Amino acid sequence: MKPYRANVMVCAGTGCVSNHSLEIKKAFEEEIQKRGLADEVQVVTTGCNGFCGAGPIAVVQPDGIFYQLLKIKDIPYLVEEHLLKGRPVPRLMYVPPEEKIHIPKMNDIAFFKGQMLVALRNRGMIDPENIDDYIARDGYRASAKVLTTMTPDEVIQMIEASGLRGRGGGGFPTGVKWESCRKAKGEPRYVICNADEGDPGAFMDRSIIEGDPHSVLEGMVIGAFAVGSSEGYIYVRQEYPLARERLVIAINQAREYGLLGDDIFGTGFKFDVDIRRGAGAFVCGESTALMASVEGRVGEPRAKYIHTVEHGLWNKPTCLNNVETWATIPAIIMRGVDWFTSIGTGDVSENPWGGSKGTKVFSVAGKINNTGLVEVPMGITLREIIFDVGGGVPKGKKFKAVQTGGPSGGFLAAELLDLQVDYEQLTEAGSMMGSGGMVIMDEDNCMVDMAKYFLTFTQDESCGKCAPCREGTLRMLQILQRITDGKGTEEDLVLLEDLSHYVIDSSLCALGGSAPNPVLTTLRYFREEYEVHIRDKKCPARVCRQLNVYTIDPNLCVTKGHGCGVCRAQCPEKAIVGEKNKAHSVIQDACKKCGVCYDVCKFDAIQIS
Repeated sequence: MKPYRANVMVCAGTGCVSNHSLEIKKAFEEEIQKRGLADEVQVVTTGCNGFCGAGPIAVVQPDGIFYQLLKIKDIPYLVEEHLLKGRPVPRLMYVPPEEKIHIPKMNDIAFFKGQMLVALRNRGMIDPENIDDYIARDGYRASAKVLTTMTPDEVIQMIEASGLRGRGGGGFPTGVKWESCRKAKGEPRYVICNADEGDPGAFMDRSIIEGDPHSVLEGMVIGAFAVGSSEGYIYVRQEYPLARERLVIAINQAREYGLLGDDIFGTGFKFDVDIRRGAGAFVCGESTALMASVEGRVGEPRAKYIHTVEHGLWNKPTCLNNVETWATIPAIIMRGVDWFTSIGTGDVSENPWGGSKGTKVFSVAGKINNTGLVEVPMGITLREIIFDVGGGVPKGKKFKAVQTGGPSGGFLAAELLDLQVDYEQLTEAGSMMGSGGMVIMDEDNCMVDMAKYFLTFTQDESCGKCAPCREGTLRMLQILQRITDGKGTEEDLVLLEDLSHYVIDSSLCALGGSAPNPVLTTLRYFREEYEVHIRDKKCPARVCRQLNVYTIDPNLCVTKGHGCGVCRAQCPEKAIVGEKNKAHSVIQDACKKCGVCYDVCKFDAIQIS
């Protein structure tokens, strides 16, 4: 590989690509060529760096100088100053919230300093469309080691001893699953990668595939060898076109290099991978629904007493893990059990369920300064993720809650900020690890409304096969709607809890079995908000508009707004009256609580009570 004095690593994950990072890469290349630097400086497209709120991003290596929020017009000056004259450009660097100091190096930014990379170990360091870059970072050494020096039983024992648990949400010990699949009767055996990531605000699996697809393929090769499979599938949702495109490129490159297909590494072992596209049904993230979809049937779950490791795809033994789990496997093989078990909580030496080992990738979104993708060691606290890595809540607002585990996860209050993030403690608190979604809320969020929002999602995504999920979540949603409309009663809270437990205990699959979590946790930690909605017919956060009373401050309307009349003009019900330069007022009987007046007033004259 040709050596270069510097490499400009331009992020080409979905977030940055949508912000024109590919055009920025082209601008870099043209400017570098124009200044005669083409033999000294190389421009490389990478996967997602994780710091999505700062995109488009470029990192100049080997010094690790981090540039953010780039525009095409910035590139000529940046090339001239940094790449030609050796003077980094401060105005394009990261500045922490509420501070004025520029931070030049990527590793000095708090967002990156608090992370530990395992599944994301090649983040921002390789071109995902170039297999040579992956090999240069020790790619496919793990599969070579496994296929040439280990037996399937040794591989399974190693993964079981590592304590690796499935990162897709269930947290099932990976080694135990592999062993069960290997011992199951029937041929052929199948290996599946679940890349059907449907949680709102979640993009962990997408980013791993977009940035490092070969790590997933290598993990699948190792898993296939361990369980005795020669055929694998990657189930990726249709909404991930870039991830699928890079998977196709990676699979073709691996086949060309003899790393997929027949006689891999001259060992006689054969394994190949095909891609199946999902149509975006959330329920197809559930293992049996996913397999039905791969087979070409309707994506509906089946009863769990039939185990997929024994009767899975086409009723044959099947081993399914998610993207992050597969990407972690090669690192464990290369660095060993002792290294992996030194990270995290608990003791897995005698019980594979006895701890939470390794790292976990989270997508951190919502009311937080540093939106993005992070990988942190198990056992880190919520406070460290939200305030140290995530940079805290914007605009000086007060932190209120965090939801972990996606739409079926629970809401955890500020009193739990020092809770360690692992499978057991999150479950005890009423939430779950899930696939890794983490949504932050501040004082302006209504927790009743948030519970309604996520229950709306899961109710809409219910496949409808079983009545507890289909009818139970609908009835719960109707009760929440009644409460946010100011028509709730104290009895509704008892009914909500009873229905929640019924849906959890009776649903066919994990979608229904976890859908009530947002309701139960908001009742557990924010019950007072429900009571205010019911007793006082008020929404403390002023989010539930049917409970709001809109009035106009006559002083502000005249002195600041000069009776501008914008609210009157925009009101769809003609419920606002008044003349130019005079105070306006709201006709309460005509007001439908739409809130348009509040949204359009630039002078804070619209008051909510």
